[in-house]
Amino acid sequence: MKIQEYQAKQIFQKYEIPIPRGQVALNASFVRQIAEDLGDKVVVKAQVLVGGRGKAGGIRLADDPDEAEDIATEMMGMEINGFPIHKVLVEEAVDIKKELYLSIGTDRMNATPVIIASEYGGIDIEDAAEEAPEKIARIPIDPMVGLCDFQIRGLAVSIDLPRKHWKKFAQIANALWQIYQNDDASLVEINPLVISEQNGLMALDGKMTIDDNALFRHPELADLRDLDMENPSEVEAQKYGITYVHMTGNIGCLVNGAGLAMATMDILKLKGGEPANFLDIGGGAGAEKVSSALRILFSDPQVKAVLINIFGGITRCDEIAHGITAAIAEQKKLKVPLVIRLVGTNAEEGTKILEKQKLPIAHSLVEAAEKAISLSGVKKK
Repeated sequence: MKIQEYQAKQIFQKYEIPIPRGQVALNASFVRQIAEDLGDKVVVKAQVLVGGRGKAGGIRLADDPDEAEDIATEMMGMEINGFPIHKVLVEEAVDIKKELYLSIGTDRMNATPVIIASEYGGIDIEDAAEEAPEKIARIPIDPMVGLCDFQIRGLAVSIDLPRKHWKKFAQIANALWQIYQNDDASLVEINPLVISEQNGLMALDGKMTIDDNALFRHPELADLRDLDMENPSEVEAQKYGITYVHMTGNIGCLVNGAGLAMATMDILKLKGGEPANFLDIGGGAGAEKVSSALRILFSDPQVKAVLINIFGGITRCDEIAHGITAAIAEQKKLKVPLVIRLVGTNAEEGTKILEKQKLPIAHSLVEAAEKAISLSGVKKK
């Protein structure tokens, strides 16, 4: 679960990470009031859960309250990457001497937390990652030991941080580590972490991603979720206990089991296709869950064919077949072709149900992938 910048900064403030003075507004007239209270120049920042706000006009400087109100009026009628702007964060403008980058995230390859820092913050961090990866320092953190002082000092040296800022840098790094642990975060990021002439180090922007599986321990964090800023299909899938991740391909995948789902996507890629999603209905899924999963896939306009790959263990193939037929009945006219592979418990019964609907049946995963690619009408890569 991602939270918005102003929410991340509220958490930062609890851990005494310096942030600019500011407030969230839901309308332009309140933006004017906030700007008057802050005085002098302010920055108006769109609150959307996407990157590239600055380049898209979602972060703008205002010289006075009148201009701040005008900017907010214009901004709240915009969309960034398809997400409408419903609120803005108004903050005091900060005199920036240098922009840095600092985060703690999860290194999934090595199964360990990692602290990352760079002397190139802001939008420059993306260029640095591609053009000069040696400018990005990464230090793994042993969860049993925690973040050590010598590691923080090493980061400070690697990013050429002036020594007078080391103490504050250590305080901020330790605070990020505490947030990462206490809130079950998978990412806590400050970009940019700026050096200001007046205020020293300050978190000018903040980002947090929290592990969905840990939200039962953090009801106060779960309440921060903004469903309007998330993919509607992913939100719908969560209601039915379906694991769904939207992707950019054209072949929808419905599979039981995460490993089999990954293998299905791999075969599609190998044969020249592109999966439109990762979708795992889990073990023991019944007809209702299957029908719900198919509705989600059918609602995606980029899906040109659907591949259903079921290995029946505790999952009964006849239940899967009933779910498929129920979803098709709701459609009245099937606009997206299906390819189905059923293996395992009650596979024969399930196949008979599907044959009555004259649906394409595949006897192997390779055959299923090739049929799905053919039916999608997209040329192989």
